Amino acid sequence: MGFAEFLGNEHIVAALRGALRSGRVPHALLFTGSRGVGKFTLARMFAQAANCERMTDDFCGECATCQRISLLAHPQRLIEQGLVERGESADAATVERVPLILQSHPDVWGLVPDPVRLKSPVARPMLRIGQLRAVQRAAYFQPMGKRRVFILDGAETMRWDVANVFLKILEEPPGSATLILTAPSPYALLPTIVSRCLQFHFVPLPQTAVERILKEKTERKPAEIKLAAQLAEGSAGLAIEMDVTAAAQSRKNALRILERAAQGQGFAQLFADTSALAKDRQSSIEDQIGVFYGLLTDLLELTCKLKEPVLRNANLAKELEALSKSIDSAWVVHAIAGFDELYAGARRNLNRQLGLDALAASLAPAPSGGLERHF
Repeated sequence: MGFAEFLGNEHIVAALRGALRSGRVPHALLFTGSRGVGKFTLARMFAQAANCERMTDDFCGECATCQRISLLAHPQRLIEQGLVERGESADAATVERVPLILQSHPDVWGLVPDPVRLKSPVARPMLRIGQLRAVQRAAYFQPMGKRRVFILDGAETMRWDVANVFLKILEEPPGSATLILTAPSPYALLPTIVSRCLQFHFVPLPQTAVERILKEKTERKPAEIKLAAQLAEGSAGLAIEMDVTAAAQSRKNALRILERAAQGQGFAQLFADTSALAKDRQSSIEDQIGVFYGLLTDLLELTCKLKEPVLRNANLAKELEALSKSIDSAWVVHAIAGFDELYAGARRNLNRQLGLDALAASLAPAPSGGLERHF
């Protein structure tokens, strides 16, 4: 039991244990890295270690405090409970007045992007001002145990005007509390917030490590385990929850869009494909763009003629190889820049259908053989 259960990113674990052992615990931490790589899990483990009744730089997992904080290991149950208690028909004022807070121990809070409703959640959950104001009030209370810990998962979903509320806490940090923010990248947050946090970036796990975790925690067949580990790109949590069939199909659909765009033909079918993608509410626009990034990374390696390219989508190796022969690295770089703009537009509620259509059309070759750069 304890930090030994956490696989990968050993240097981060060692740094956190050292801080606890010395008693010099930072007031704000920023954990960055891809989804499912263990940011929230390690934040929860840190909260246990900071409050364990038996240990100082680790956690036993057996004392009453550890047991209560461990309930955050399954946040979905607490989210559902909170939404039920608030009511399915909560209006905007109620959502802010009754913020969604995951609390299994008085000193440890988990805050996640608020989906507003359980039965018909909003398309883009986000951390809301009501949640941040609740943290602002509670952060200065003295802990009942050793230390108050506030975990803000998905910190990048804060609107930047709302984030200024959180900035006030960091400017006058409480001495007996630690705030842990998780986000895919520090660039998704206000620079003023990032500068006030001790940063740790989580690198993906090796594929063999993800496969080992899947063997231990799932009952999947060997072939499915291998494919899930490949598609998860080093994120064990993502691999565990992944619908492998759906994930593989989404990559095929995305590759088909890139193929049609590169050919510059069949725009009716191309826009039908982008329309189907835009209407898919099972995954966020950020996740969909992430699929394209993975494919484009593979294409960049292939078009640059690397001797031994390591493909993230090895199951589509033949199709990627064929497409790479009809494009060049400039086309790939242009596509990546277009998806960067689309990703930024998603934060401004850009219409995803129009954005995808415009980007796909911009990738079509011009009559002279160049690119139509009108995105």
